[in-house]
Parts: sequence; structure tokens; C-alpha cells
Amino acid sequence: MISTLEKEVTFRFLKARKKDGFLNIISIFSFIGISLGVAVLIIVMSVMNGFRTELINKIVGFNSHITVKPYQNKIDQKKLNNLDLKTLSKNLVFSNSGEGIIIKNDITKGILLRGYGTNDFSLLDIINNDGFEGNKNSLTGNFISIGRELSFTLDLDIGDDITLMSPSGVETIIGNLPKQKTFTIISIFDSGLADFDNNIVFINLKTLEEFFNLETNSRNLEIYLKNPQNIESQKEKIQSIFDQEFIFSWADMNSSLFSALKVERNVMFIILSLIIIVAAFNIISGLTILVKNKTRDIAILKSIGVLNKSIVKIFFLVGVIIGTSATLFGIFLGVLFSIYIENIRAFLSSSFNISLFPEEIYFLSKMPSEINPTSIFIIASCSIIITIIVSIFPAIKAARLDPIQSLKYE
Repeated sequence: MISTLEKEVTFRFLKARKKDGFLNIISIFSFIGISLGVAVLIIVMSVMNGFRTELINKIVGFNSHITVKPYQNKIDQKKLNNLDLKTLSKNLVFSNSGEGIIIKNDITKGILLRGYGTNDFSLLDIINNDGFEGNKNSLTGNFISIGRELSFTLDLDIGDDITLMSPSGVETIIGNLPKQKTFTIISIFDSGLADFDNNIVFINLKTLEEFFNLETNSRNLEIYLKNPQNIESQKEKIQSIFDQEFIFSWADMNSSLFSALKVERNVMFIILSLIIIVAAFNIISGLTILVKNKTRDIAILKSIGVLNKSIVKIFFLVGVIIGTSATLFGIFLGVLFSIYIENIRAFLSSSFNISLFPEEIYFLSKMPSEINPTSIFIIASCSIIITIIVSIFPAIKAARLDPIQSLKYE
């Protein structure tokens, strides 16, 4: 417990006097340093969390959440009626794919073709977003849907014709020749990821299998989940249903990317934590000088019977109050900045005519930010713990002062 005397002395020591000018400066710098350290950590963590969430949303919006790929035998249709599968899934879609070459005038480009049934194609999230143009219910015959980036690259629009070449050959009198087929662009999609939009096109499933000489046994089952974030536990349940097939999720396909993001986030946390540690060491300097300046006061307190543990509490509380108040102010500053970070970015970009977050590099049209209460709690806890640790040494030093020697040299 903290007594009334300890509280009174603590708050008296916190009030700076004119003769304590240098001490006041150190306290201010300690406060500012810890506040900025906490604020910067919250801002960086919020931006990285937001970037990760936006990236996940774009990836799961383009790819299936879980894909079931048969080894040899066709996927058993009876398994689609499994109760657990129906509970977890939002849509079940059959698909197939193949790699070909797109030919437009004198330009050739490698492309990945995905095949979907007409009804299944309209169920995809990427087809139901605001960036989609064209008819989503007419992916039949020789119609094709291309990405917006590919339409820019090849100068294509809805209604234009393009030629696709398949590696699957056709026997002729002069030998085996690759298949070629002309397709009409029926729609243009926009996933928000330039690489996907520039390298993937959609055609009818039966047309694709005929074009690449694929069998219906090789069709994949694409599972779109109600909650794609919690992927690992759901993947295990689906693996138990389709125990004879190969199962992989969106997280497996992008594991290296998200591992790199995780490592980068952890490294940034460690590096930026050094700001708080450096600022916290200013508290040691400030408290040490405070002990020197308050030598006479400490001696008088001891002379009237104040115990050493009370002296420790007083100086310990001074350090903790500075650190805690700085941490709380840093949290307020960091959260406020994180909420309005896109407005701040837009203001700075327009004011100085610079691009702070180019869309073509980061695949995002605005600066993402996601405030995570858990991250804020961890940052605040670390800051306060560091403050507590650095406040212990000066507090103990103050308690060890000899009151007789202290008054002798006053």
C-alpha cells in the first residue's frame, strides 16, 4: 500500500521548480521519447496489420479458400453432401486449368486459363465486386473473361477477339500442330492485384477441357468458406472428408509471402522497441539527478522516521508515473494517427506533390490501417515494464543515502 505521505512527497517531487531546470528538460525528453516510441510502434503495427488483412482479402477474393485436387480417381460427388462440409462452406465450385499462349497482332504472352461452368462462374467473389464489367452469366462456348491489367497491356476491350494457343497438339498430314482457337471477350474483371489480372483469364470449363485434352476426372473442387481467416482448423476437417485427395489452401499457396510479412512485423517491433528503451534510460538519468537534488529532503525524511522502503516507493513512483503517463499519451497519439493515416497521407501527397504510397507497387489504392487491441496491450505492457525496471535502480540508490552524511555536506 502507498501511504498519504508517500503520495504527497511523490507529487511534490514531480513538480519542477526553477532551480531544477535541467532536470525538467530531462523529464520532458523522457516523456516525449517514450510517447513517440509507443505511438510509432502502434502506427507501424496498425499499418502492417492493415496491409496483411487487405492482402488476404484480395488473395481470398481471387483464389479458392481450399482446393481439393484428385490424384487419379474422380472426386466422389457423394462427399459434397457431407454435413460438416455444408456447415463450413459457402460455395462449392468445380474447375480446371491449363497454360497457354495468347496472341494479339504481333504480341504473344503466356497465360493461365481457368475453366468454370457458366453458373459457377457467377458465384466467384471477383465477379461480384465493383470492378467487374460485362456479362457474368455468359461464360459459354468461345467467350472469355480477362483481367483489367491484361486489357491495358494488349489494348483489348469487351467484344474484341483474341487467339489462344494450347500446348495440346492436333494431328495433321504435316504432323502434330498446337491447337489454336479464337475467343471473344465477354467481360473484364479487376481483382486489385496486377499480377493476377495480367496473367489469368477465365473460359468455360468444357471448352477448356476440350482445348487442353483434359478429362473430367482431373477437375478440382474449389471450396469457398464462410470464414476464410481461420483456415488451418477448417482445412483439417476437409482433409478428413476428402482423405484420398490432395488438399491445399490459400495460406499454403502464399505461405512464403505471409511468413515474410510476419518476420518483417516482428523485426520492426524489436527495432522500434529500442526507441522506448533509449527513452526509458533518460528516466534513469532524470531520477539519478533528482536523487542528487533531493539529498537534503531525503535526509530530513529519514530523520523524521520515514523508512527506506518508503523512500524507494517515492522515487519508484516518480519514474513509473512519468513512464505510464507517457505510454498513455503515446497510445492516444498512435491510435489517433492510425485512424486518420489515409487522410494524412493524402494531405502530404497533395501538399508536397509526392506519392507516399504508390498503388502500382503496393497493389492498394489507399494506406491500410487496422488497430489491433492485443498489439496495443502488448506495446503498452512492454513500455510500462521497461519503465518499472529502469526506475528500480535510482529508487534503491535514494534509499541507501546516509542522512547524517547528507546533512553534513548541505
